[in-house]
Amino acid sequence: MASFNKVILIGNLTADPELKQTPSGTSVCRFTLAVNRRYSRQDQGQNVDFIDIVAWRQNAETVAKYFKKGHPYLVCGQLQIRSWTDAQGNKRYTTEVIADEVSFVENKASATGNTDNGDTGYAPSAYGTPSYQSGSTPEFEEVQSGDDNLPF
Repeated sequence: MASFNKVILIGNLTADPELKQTPSGTSVCRFTLAVNRRYSRQDQGQNVDFIDIVAWRQNAETVAKYFKKGHPYLVCGQLQIRSWTDAQGNKRYTTEVIADEVSFVENKASATGNTDNGDTGYAPSAYGTPSYQSGSTPEFEEVQSGDDNLPF
């Protein structure tokens, strides 16, 4: 039987993350993303889900070092449901996402509120990959009408 377990989320961090170590020395970081629902009822405000995320090893260290409360982040991972018995003997359950990938959503200039990046509208993202801010217009060569050299 085939199975597939993939979760992709973009949401705002609800608190600054805190890095911890397991007894064996493995890095772990638990945090929560506030994710807006796509649709909400008109008589209510925006519906938000608070989703628990667990990052391990290098992902945990990245989250603890660079992620800050209130900023949007992308998390790709797997849904996991765990159960345990609490001190009173009650069966407890939790649903969480185990992060396989963590990433920034906004570029560094937007995150710091610095949008002065010259006339190009170009700002490198936190990972150094190009991104364009809204309202900027990259320079493209205009295609002349009647050009018979078009490939389509």
